[in-house]
Amino acid sequence: MTFHRTSRVAFLVAIAVAATALSVTPSLAFSSEAQQMCTGDAMRLCGHEVPNVQRITACMARNRAHVSPGCRAVMEREHAARKRAAAAAE
Repeated sequence: MTFHRTSRVAFLVAIAVAATALSVTPSLAFSSEAQQMCTGDAMRLCGHEVPNVQRITACMARNRAHVSPGCRAVMEREHAARKRAAAAAE
């Protein structure tokens, strides 16, 4: 895999991981912590879905129980923060 393709794949995976962690549609708003902690899990569990961000997101949600403890912690923390923000906006 070329460097450019590897970078693109890592970027797409990071977007999907963050979308899953934040329980929102894929966007460019993701934490660097989620990218750092979850990219390896996303590649291991959902690399076969690249480059389809929606399918990576769905795959990560399905495999949430199989992610590393660090990734799971980030996903849970960011999901809780998103829920608090949504509740405060109501």
